[in-house]
Amino acid sequence: MIELADRPMTWVMAGDSITQAVLHTHGARGWVEHVQERVCWQLDRLTDIVVNSGVSAWRATDVLDAYDFVIGRFAPDVLSLSLGTNDARAGLAGLGEFRDAMREIIARSAGAQIVLHTPLIVSHAGRAARPELPAYCEAVRELAAETGALLVDHEAYWLAAFPDGEALAWLDDPAHPNPVGHLHMANHTLRTLGLGELTDLSAL
Repeated sequence: MIELADRPMTWVMAGDSITQAVLHTHGARGWVEHVQERVCWQLDRLTDIVVNSGVSAWRATDVLDAYDFVIGRFAPDVLSLSLGTNDARAGLAGLGEFRDAMREIIARSAGAQIVLHTPLIVSHAGRAARPELPAYCEAVRELAAETGALLVDHEAYWLAAFPDGEALAWLDDPAHPNPVGHLHMANHTLRTLGLGELTDLSAL
């Protein structure tokens, strides 16, 4: 559960295109914008700042290489890391590099409350490019347990809704959520962090 301070807080959401929420929302809000709506408006934290520093196609090593620009300069109170979907293209051979980069990002962010997100499931059509994606989800779970970070397990949540792994209703293409998928990502994140969920679905 996120600890909310009595002072304004800075939230940094680092990640890839799913965090950046480009193209595949077709003008609707992405999951970070939904979280901001909940935190800043519905929870009446109007002076909290939510920074979306997601970059399309980025991997954990990219975030680490640009750490000061996308994370450090904001001195976050809360750091959300949602990575692995692009990293998984490297297969099992890339797992060590992924873990090492994630550990270093977390280590450099001492003092922030860390939130780690597992990647989403991809559709059947997307599995050829990322056959080892479940292993990256498991790596994120292990990192959360190792570091004490809060874990938002999107993979488990999506598989509970789509046991066959074909989440077409929540996807815009084989790997990117559509507006409905983003809303589910946001509400699952908010519930996991102990922040309730969006009370006005017209926020979509």
